[in-house]
Amino acid sequence: MRTPVVRCSAALSFIAAAWLAFGQAGSGSPAPPGDIQLPNGKSQRAEILKQEREQNIKDAAQLVDLAKDLQMELEKNEAYVVSMGSLKKTDEIEKLAKRIRGRLRHY
Repeated sequence: MRTPVVRCSAALSFIAAAWLAFGQAGSGSPAPPGDIQLPNGKSQRAEILKQEREQNIKDAAQLVDLAKDLQMELEKNEAYVVSMGSLKKTDEIEKLAKRIRGRLRHY
């Protein structure tokens, strides 16, 4: 079983990899053949990816905040003592990371 610190560092490294992928998503390339066009002339896929990118950025910011809070709690607590709040934060960090990972698989 991983310790919360290992989970936190794994989540932060995931965020860094995701952040690099964001730069490639908005490259402005033309829509692939067969892509559905919206009434305003934009590609439906491009609009969906744009919204997912914005949500990923918000979730990544929340993930960083949770990770920092968790780190402060772990440093504050004694050895061998972990609060229930810390465990709940690790679960929330994990959920956010899975949500971001799921959206990034669309790229």
